[in-house]
Amino acid sequence: MVFPGDTNHHGTLFGGVALAHMDKIAFLVAARHGRAPFVTASSEKIDFAAPAHTGDIIEASGHVVRVGRSSIDIEVELIAEGTVSAERRLCTRGTFTLVAVKGPETRLPLPPVAALAAAADGRLRMVDIVFPTQTNHYGTLYGGDALKLMGKAAFIAATRFSRAVIVMAASDRIDFRSPIREGEMIETISEVQKAGRSSIRIGIELWAENLLTGERRHAATAAFTMVSVDEHGRPTPHHASVAQAVSAG
Repeated sequence: MVFPGDTNHHGTLFGGVALAHMDKIAFLVAARHGRAPFVTASSEKIDFAAPAHTGDIIEASGHVVRVGRSSIDIEVELIAEGTVSAERRLCTRGTFTLVAVKGPETRLPLPPVAALAAAADGRLRMVDIVFPTQTNHYGTLYGGDALKLMGKAAFIAATRFSRAVIVMAASDRIDFRSPIREGEMIETISEVQKAGRSSIRIGIELWAENLLTGERRHAATAAFTMVSVDEHGRPTPHHASVAQAVSAG
């Protein structure tokens, strides 16, 4: 989500924030491919074709386009999406070159480019990485930051389903199963479990992945009730429920 703190004085996504998202995705793609520690070596010229506005959803995705002995090129796209309109526009695209840091955990040469295997189960998947500022004194992801990530995923899943103004009405249940360590990738998997006239129940799975070994753990499960509201903050039928009613009529 593009929040006011991420924007410039024009109310659009600050270019440095956009580049940070793209670099993070490039790192995650490289680490998942090579199972090694990587650093960014360079990026090609990046032209911004369209802005992302406050309140937009931004979607960054990347894939491997070249693999050398110790370097890898990742092409990253950044797409903005209107929360209610669903209008999507390409903001920018660029290629990042990352290099594997040589050490006992680095196996060279890097594996060759593999065919893309896209998940098509209809669930919303979002990834991030745990940095030191998000950890507690045990070096694991702070529970509040885990809740923040799951709440954001629930908001985006409900908004994409309803194309309405969405607020959180309740956190129904949260179970923490496994700690998530600094440097691990976190993935939220969201799906609509139930939809009423104005409410939507979203189920969330939180997974942790060790980027060097590929080991994955189911870290948490949560359920949130989200509600569509009007300009006065009162519950109102969301677009999906209206469409279902018209279809049924």
